[in-house]
Amino acid sequence: MNDRLLGPAICKEPVRTLAYLQSIGTAVPDTVLEQGDVMDILAAGRGSPLPGRMESILANTGIARRHIARPVDFYMQPRSWPERAQVYADTGAALARRAANEAMDAAALSPADIDTIVFVSTTGTMTPSLPSRLIADMGFSPDTRTVPLFGYGCAGGVLGLSIASQLTQGGGHTLFVALELCSLAYDHQRMDKKDIVAACLFADGCAAAILSADRPGAQIGSFAQRVWPKTIDMMGWDIGDTGFDLVLAKNIPAFVTQEFAPMCNAYLAGEGLALSDMGEPACHPGGGRVVDALAAYFVPDAPDTGAALPATRAVLRDYGNMSSPTVLFVLQRLLAEQREKPFLMTALGPGFTGAIGMVRP
Repeated sequence: MNDRLLGPAICKEPVRTLAYLQSIGTAVPDTVLEQGDVMDILAAGRGSPLPGRMESILANTGIARRHIARPVDFYMQPRSWPERAQVYADTGAALARRAANEAMDAAALSPADIDTIVFVSTTGTMTPSLPSRLIADMGFSPDTRTVPLFGYGCAGGVLGLSIASQLTQGGGHTLFVALELCSLAYDHQRMDKKDIVAACLFADGCAAAILSADRPGAQIGSFAQRVWPKTIDMMGWDIGDTGFDLVLAKNIPAFVTQEFAPMCNAYLAGEGLALSDMGEPACHPGGGRVVDALAAYFVPDAPDTGAALPATRAVLRDYGNMSSPTVLFVLQRLLAEQREKPFLMTALGPGFTGAIGMVRP
């Protein structure tokens, strides 16, 4: 029989390891926003009660609380682009330092040990980039390679880790940082439906990971990415007068079932694995209904789909949708539980893009 006709679906070769994950550090701002207060806050900012359908949107987020960069009053006042940029620079740098130091301490490494810094963010930008500014501030070697990445959105945690893993194969240690201050991106002065959805869903946070070429740790395996044609308008931002205008389609849960689940099937077949071989995945939790759709795929026999994917749901509940760093919060939680089975990291982002990666504890 021609082996090529069998295809990769039954290949049992070991998964190729790109790098070893040493540690993950996380950081969030001090201001906590309780989800139960959001409707009153938005109604006060709007000057009138919100439409009744907004209550159902809030109820379906799966979020109990979130962390945001500034106190609530800051967001209810006009904010210029320079003001937002300064908060991004100040708060973003502080969170990046905290998360990076936590990750390096856990890996018993110092800034001088880091060869490459990969940085992902889509809610703000700086030139020179934030990792370049951290070189002197944190004591990294002036020879440290910096790789700033922009535009991945919610898929940035998986796609950025993929690039960090590839850059680590040549040796040494890589620091990967995913930072988003989503609360700064949107203009809540208009209080239209998109702004209300953004205010009910998105949050701020940072995650950092240390990857090494030859030190023991969780194995980071292969990655896959797909961009579907004619889906540009499903997720992203338009540039408005005073900030980013959210673009977010309502049919993303259906997209998970119709398009992303088949992508996951094809990926697993290419690795010679079945869904039953895998442990609980680390999914980017875009929102409650998106997590439900992911749970229906990953745990089809669960007696209660609403309780499936507990690590993903717990991060969504406690931190909201922080965009790119969120999946790393989930990954940290799963690895702390000392899982034995391999599992997937998954995320969906602008493009419309699907991202998948393999982790073997």
